[in-house]
Amino acid sequence: MHVPHNHALGIQFHSVRNGEAITELPYDAKLVGNPDTGVLHGGAITALLDATSGAAVMAALTSPVPIATLDLRIDYLRPAEPHHAVRCKATCYKVTTNVAFTRAVAYHADEADPIAQAVGTFMVSTKPGKAT
Repeated sequence: MHVPHNHALGIQFHSVRNGEAITELPYDAKLVGNPDTGVLHGGAITALLDATSGAAVMAALTSPVPIATLDLRIDYLRPAEPHHAVRCKATCYKVTTNVAFTRAVAYHADEADPIAQAVGTFMVSTKPGKAT
């Protein structure tokens, strides 16, 4: 799952299988949104939720095809704690012919105390046919 933006942010993929993905975004000062508090920028958390959800979709497909985020609805529940990595777990719970559906949560140590949660829809491309 090599996406240059994910690599630039430092997102690490720990597990991607059976429609589920677990990732981690290590704390990095370059991702801080407010230097006075040291809290990670919400955009970094958004990117983590999106990347993890997309990985869950890829892990749910029977064969690799291009996907794209159609919609990602995020609830920010609390700020991330400064100097702590943020983990994310996403599940792809339904795949249709053209759309996949996900749920994700970003947290520090305990999923039960989330930083943010998201639901997403992803376009699932069909393999292009051969030209005749």
